[in-house]
Amino acid sequence: MLYLSQIIGKPVVDATGEKIGSISDVAISTGEVFPRITSLAFTGPGKVPFMISWRKYVDEFDEDDGVKLAFEATGIRFSYLQPDEVLLARDLLNRQIVDTQGMKVVRVNDLKLSVSGSQIRLLGAEVGARGILRGLAPWLETAVCAVAKALGKKIDEQIIAWNYMDLLDRDLSEVQLSVTHKRLDELHPADVADILEQLDPQQRANVFKHLDDARVGEAISEMEDEFQADVFDDLDDARAAKFLGQMDPDDAADIVRDLSYEKAETLLRLMGVEDAAEIRRLLGYKDGTAGGIMTTQYVSVKEDTTVGEAIEVIRELPEDFPSVHYVYVVDEYDKLSGVLSLRSLVLAHNSTLVSQVMYDDDLVTALPDEDEDEVAADISKYDLLALPVVDEHDRLLGIVTFDDALDVVEDDNEESEGRLRFFKIFGIAFAALIGLIVYTLVLFQIIGYRAMF
Repeated sequence: MLYLSQIIGKPVVDATGEKIGSISDVAISTGEVFPRITSLAFTGPGKVPFMISWRKYVDEFDEDDGVKLAFEATGIRFSYLQPDEVLLARDLLNRQIVDTQGMKVVRVNDLKLSVSGSQIRLLGAEVGARGILRGLAPWLETAVCAVAKALGKKIDEQIIAWNYMDLLDRDLSEVQLSVTHKRLDELHPADVADILEQLDPQQRANVFKHLDDARVGEAISEMEDEFQADVFDDLDDARAAKFLGQMDPDDAADIVRDLSYEKAETLLRLMGVEDAAEIRRLLGYKDGTAGGIMTTQYVSVKEDTTVGEAIEVIRELPEDFPSVHYVYVVDEYDKLSGVLSLRSLVLAHNSTLVSQVMYDDDLVTALPDEDEDEVAADISKYDLLALPVVDEHDRLLGIVTFDDALDVVEDDNEESEGRLRFFKIFGIAFAALIGLIVYTLVLFQIIGYRAMF
């Protein structure tokens, strides 16, 4: 996790790698619930202050190396704060925060940030002792927390989320807490998910109270797997079951797999019969297989269906139905006969039978117990947006979509990076051990040599 105190003083380098200054402050636009950094303030040569647009000029941000700009120093132009922008260090740090009833006054000791690529968002204000210690020296915070832990105590963060803060006036002499979450609806569900993952369970629960169920379900679907089960554990059973019912069956099944048996059974019993049956069917497939990652939400029509009728089927799909890339053609026994792309469907005459324009040569399919890595490889190899999963009799069971295959590839990359980090650490530790042994042997030889004289 990143804090404002940790980025102040970090270097600013231009596109050529030349250091041109040090970060002195960052600005946000106050119009967002969890606002993005919009401007960068840094001190240049001769302690000359600069203010530049973050979006326009910043190419990369690294927690250790600081900011790298997309332009050379000569191509940078000074900008000014907009009316809705505030500087975090100047305008918020060490300012007082009061609650809506004025019953409690606290001070902003640090500001908690979230990093995603070159983009940084403000999550909230640290008002506890850890912010004070961190501001004095990062090692001091670490040392005090370690001592407290040894004594059986814990010094928790005290974060007030930005979405509970409302600026009273331009000089920001006070910041009043607010309970409005209306602007969360303006964010993409994936952005909401990124933010929720940075909050503790209590803060997440407070945010959920002010979001409609559809938005909560969308945000949970976008969260990383390790957070999803935790979220459902924290929700009451009735609301958790409702969210599961609103999600894609494959996403819901992934979450249920990570829940305890008792919690999972409770939620499935509270769900609609059809939704629960669909999830249970997907749970019957092993994790890490085509069946484990496939979805049962696809469009299929019979061989005697006309193109016009197939198009009508697509038109009547609910708004929340996943994107349709292919229409699958099956025979009277639900055996996969062929595949139609939307392009082929649109170009054909309405009265034409789908069986006459479908692609049926060497169909690429997968069995439900096929390894998910092989499925992802096939989707990549044949440039597919989805791959049908069939049983041993070629009956269509579901499809694996491109985004599910991409998740498999990303998970594999993360595991590979994790193993690489382990071996690097192991190598360093082993080298250090060998060095210590050699040093000890040399030391004993020196001592023995001196003892002879």
